[in-house]
Amino acid sequence: MVGRAGGGGGLERGRMRWGSKAGCSLVATKVAAGGEKALRLKGAAEGRVIFCVGPGVSPCAVVCCCGCSVWNQPAGGSDFVAGMALWVQNRKKKSNGKTKDEKSKKRRDRKQKDKGEAQLQAEQEEAERLEKERLEREHLKKLEEKYQGARESELAELNSLEQKFLSAQQWKMDYREQAKEFVCTQHSPIVALFEVSGNADGSGWECNPWEHYLSCDGSPDPTVPQEMNTFMSLWREDQDEGVQLVMEKGEVVLKLIEKLEFLLLEASPNEITEEQRVQYQEFILQLQVLLHQKYNEATQNLLKIASMYDDSETGNMHTVIKDKNTTFCIWVNLKKKPRFKTHMFQEAGHGFDLPKSLALSSVAVRVLHTRYDHVSPLWLQCQGLPRQEASDNEESAEHPKDNGQEPGEEEEKGREEPSVPAAEETPSKERKESAASLTENSNNTDDKKETEEETEKNSDILDEPSQEEGAVLQEEPGGREEAAQVVDPQQLVPVGGVYHTDALQLPPQAQDVRDWSMVELLDVGLQVYPYSPGEAEDGTQAAVQITLRLPDNVIYFEAPVVARWDPAGQQWRTDGITNITYEAQERSITFGMGAFYTVALLQDAHLNLPYQAWELQPTGVDEGLFTVTAVFATIQIQIKDNQCMLSSVVVEEEEVLSHITGQWMSPFALREALKRAGVNIFPAEHSHKYVPVPRKAALAEGKAYEQMALLAAAFAFAHSKWNGEAGPGQVVFKVSEHLKADSAKDNHWSLYMFNGEKVQTLKLTETSEAFSEELEEESEFHSTLYHMLKDFASKEAMDKVERAGSLFIDSVYQLLLATRVLAFS
Repeated sequence: MVGRAGGGGGLERGRMRWGSKAGCSLVATKVAAGGEKALRLKGAAEGRVIFCVGPGVSPCAVVCCCGCSVWNQPAGGSDFVAGMALWVQNRKKKSNGKTKDEKSKKRRDRKQKDKGEAQLQAEQEEAERLEKERLEREHLKKLEEKYQGARESELAELNSLEQKFLSAQQWKMDYREQAKEFVCTQHSPIVALFEVSGNADGSGWECNPWEHYLSCDGSPDPTVPQEMNTFMSLWREDQDEGVQLVMEKGEVVLKLIEKLEFLLLEASPNEITEEQRVQYQEFILQLQVLLHQKYNEATQNLLKIASMYDDSETGNMHTVIKDKNTTFCIWVNLKKKPRFKTHMFQEAGHGFDLPKSLALSSVAVRVLHTRYDHVSPLWLQCQGLPRQEASDNEESAEHPKDNGQEPGEEEEKGREEPSVPAAEETPSKERKESAASLTENSNNTDDKKETEEETEKNSDILDEPSQEEGAVLQEEPGGREEAAQVVDPQQLVPVGGVYHTDALQLPPQAQDVRDWSMVELLDVGLQVYPYSPGEAEDGTQAAVQITLRLPDNVIYFEAPVVARWDPAGQQWRTDGITNITYEAQERSITFGMGAFYTVALLQDAHLNLPYQAWELQPTGVDEGLFTVTAVFATIQIQIKDNQCMLSSVVVEEEEVLSHITGQWMSPFALREALKRAGVNIFPAEHSHKYVPVPRKAALAEGKAYEQMALLAAAFAFAHSKWNGEAGPGQVVFKVSEHLKADSAKDNHWSLYMFNGEKVQTLKLTETSEAFSEELEEESEFHSTLYHMLKDFASKEAMDKVERAGSLFIDSVYQLLLATRVLAFS
């Protein structure tokens, strides 16, 4: 009979009743034991019993959980109850001893057994690990021996491929030499300088050296000192030009400066001597000074006849003249009425609000916006110079050299700078020192000094403000309480050019006397108006308020920093600029100044670093596409032979900079165009101080760029997130064979690690949980990336690499070296 015992209750079947201890719900089975009927508890817990009760029935057996009979007598009566109590008590005594010991023993046995099994398993695992490491060491040793044995032959084969770099360099040298030797079909420019024109009988002869000089290709050879000196001398002598003509000739000057900068940055050491390098720097500075001098002369010529162009509504004169490089704005206060102290140049978007004292004065206000920067020292303008020179410049900037001159002597030298206002512009002596800082050890110091003296003698002297006026520039509004803030030129750079804001003295105007027009002539040149800020009616300092329209072809990713140029310290500063209001939508910025300064809008040179991603992929025969995803913009550059083209610049899903997209140019020109437009993705030597990225060893980084360029005709390369985890001595990047026009798929990429001397394929992927240098199965070590890819690549891909043009390879290398994607991503 089978039944379930309930908590303290009973289950009756026939005349028998049976049950269990209260709270028990276990199954009991009726069995025969010792000839008597008994109940056996099935699956009962140790120590529990079941019993039978019921008068007039056959005896019941009391059994323990194991089924043995311990009590057997008829149910009922006090003897049964007492017997039960006695049995339970005895049972408890026995269990307290024997059962407890048995449990402990079983636990100890089980623990010992488990410990033994665990120890055995650990020993087996350790043996397996050691055996695996031994096999791996043997395998790596064999791979290392094979790598060392093949290293010499692999490097020799790579060296034959690297000859393409030399071929490209030779091509560029030959190209420049051919351009230098180009001669006009009719006559040489130098000969043309001395030619005259006239009739055969001698009448009508006149000499126009400038026209003859420009009769050929429009500009001298910047590498020939005689032509450059003649070019500058002829233009310096012509002092009666207008602003428009200066702009036209200024375009020729800017091209000459660009050519000289290109030579300084791109020419190999064996292409130009150290003496030539110093000379080119001198030419750049002289051209910059001369160009600004001509704008000052044209301004003076215009001011002399300002009354002839007065406005019928205000009685004052104002005009805007501009081209692609310069915007010239001038306002002449002829009527001196306070209600006309505010003016906005509508064509340019620039404007000003003058203090009352200036509104009542004979003053002219000029805003000359040059989209180039000829104010910053040359070492800042040409930050792409060779590394050792750039490093020297950093030291020069931090620790200026002692030139052995007294302060008064240096100030006198500065007064001979032909620019306006003199206290606002860079003194020629200091600018020449900045040029000298571009070279390490110049051996032609004496020649350089002679050139400086000759230049200063030939320059027209411009009157400077008095000592009191100069003090205005040194002591800012608020005095010593206002802390002077010097801009870090390696972090913040001018973007969008330079704004020369000047208050100028108005020369005597022509007076009509009867039938005559009389004017007083003063041989003093252009003069700065002696303005010293006073107090306004409310007691505050009367500041000049300037509004500038931001250039349309420049991107400001953040609100620009307004800074003024300090010519004495040769640095940009932010003190003296107050109440700045930036309107991003209107693309304008308004601020106050305690005096008239040369100002610039600065932007962080590293705000687009580090790169978020990058990819280089071939798109055709000697063609490729280089994509850089920066912090604020995505830039795509097409490469073809020796030229590059900006394909697109996308900012917030909108394409920008249409004025420079779609134009083929050299990698150098493209780099400069992007930097001028505010998209600086080209780290400088000092950029690691401002960008939080792990530094990479020069050997690994440089060799990687070279070999990536050699393979770029048939393989795509891309950013790997593990590059930063690989340490400074190694670079990690993705590679995929790429023979079709579509993009490489994610599952087609392989990861490679390169230290400049050894390359290996990594087993990990971009989705791995942690970085590991474990080798990919069935892969080997190689000395070059070329031989590593050759193990897995198709014959078609390797043939394409062999046929790749040297100019395309060189262009790819220049872009990789300029962006340094392996170090700044």
